[in-house]
Amino acid sequence: MAETTHGALAPTYHPLPITIARAHGTHVWDTDGNEFLDFLSGYSALNFGHLHQGLVAAAMTQLRQVTLTSRAFDHDRLEEFAQRLVEVVGPLTTGGEDSLVVPMNTGAEAVETAIKAVRKWGYDVRGIPADQATIIVAGGNFHGRTTTLVGLSDDPVAHDGFGPFAPGFVRVPFGDLAAVADAVDDTTVAVLMEPVQGEAGVVVPPDDFWPGLRALTAEKNIALVADEVQSGLGRTGTTLACELWDVQPDLVCLGKALGGGIVAVSAVVGKPEILNVLTAGTHGSTFGGNPLACAVGVAALDLLSTGQYQARAAASGKVLQERLDALVDQGLLTGARCVGLWAGIDVDPSLGTGRELCEALLERGVLAKDTHASTIRLSPPLSIVQPELEMALDILEESLVALRDGGPEDGPGEGSEDGGSDGEAPAEEPAPETGTAEEPTASDAETPEAPPEADAATPSADTSDIPDAKAAPPRKRRRSKLSPTAG
Repeated sequence: MAETTHGALAPTYHPLPITIARAHGTHVWDTDGNEFLDFLSGYSALNFGHLHQGLVAAAMTQLRQVTLTSRAFDHDRLEEFAQRLVEVVGPLTTGGEDSLVVPMNTGAEAVETAIKAVRKWGYDVRGIPADQATIIVAGGNFHGRTTTLVGLSDDPVAHDGFGPFAPGFVRVPFGDLAAVADAVDDTTVAVLMEPVQGEAGVVVPPDDFWPGLRALTAEKNIALVADEVQSGLGRTGTTLACELWDVQPDLVCLGKALGGGIVAVSAVVGKPEILNVLTAGTHGSTFGGNPLACAVGVAALDLLSTGQYQARAAASGKVLQERLDALVDQGLLTGARCVGLWAGIDVDPSLGTGRELCEALLERGVLAKDTHASTIRLSPPLSIVQPELEMALDILEESLVALRDGGPEDGPGEGSEDGGSDGEAPAEEPAPETGTAEEPTASDAETPEAPPEADAATPSADTSDIPDAKAAPPRKRRRSKLSPTAG
């Protein structure tokens, strides 16, 4: 398997050896026409799948109107975007219907915005002496890659070699409420944490942790800031992960899925008492809240407002958890953590590294990415249908067995290659029946073929968003044909 090369690019990434040329729904195609199921979803930026019809249409319409004004001038989509965020997310924070919004571009910018806001609130409102405000963060965190945010990290790869770092942060173990309480003093303005730690491997804290944080911060008049850039907007089976514990943060940082996988969109939403301190000239962004971002963001929020995606993530997550638990019971995984349609799985080092498992999955038509040597995150688009989910989990089992046995599995289709180069399915290869007899089949739509080159006037159809659509597995692989069952 040849490595991808990036002659003019600085080596900031070590991608898997695949070059993607087209994508649609839960599927992507490489430059050779091989088809894959996407089980990374751009680290949750593609919660709605690739090229969702409604999101593409919103972007296309806006592209013909106006795309950028800068914040020197208002535009006709900005207040609409902010109001839609308040309607969907505001009630899930302590700001409620009076919440304010600060639009930005990337998740890291949203977190940096929250840091600036709580510090200034600490000085202006709480009366903390200048330059003494502190913020409590968690070990194992990942909030972004700016110099401030990598300074919060205890991951040597992200942290080492980039100092000196900004002062004013106190790091405690994630999930340890007593450690947070011990770290609080008169200079503490905020607790900033991910509800579920994504980069760390989908680490879920004890059930009493977030309720305890909420009670502690409310008692001490400390801002509770939830970084939901990865966990938010449907991934955990709820709009925000904080809902899993019935907790309302004061501020929530959003990104990734807010842009629908089309444009970079992020925002901080929450308590007006805190965000009101960011007055004219104290904070801003040339592209933050631009018309194109707002148009796509509104369309993404409209999709979430129905609750369909959250319900799908919760239901599919139960299947995911059951299958992963079975792999742990079989000794093929040493651990599996699942919340909604989001999982972190731990590979036994005696079988191989996380990278090696990802390469084995790639060979069989599934894309995933390792983190921290032996851990892999699984986060398919929330629109995935059960046959696709079951097929990918069969492939996961097959790949683990292959690693355990020291080579590729012998099985149906071994050594056989599909013909053609455009991802077309051979007529004699029907979709395997992996669902149960009771599984609803209200729609007879087929998995979409690789879309043609984009036509600005005609957004691609997105049949992957039909709740009960039947789905075929990837039809072209680098190695063997997929079998309906693993092992």
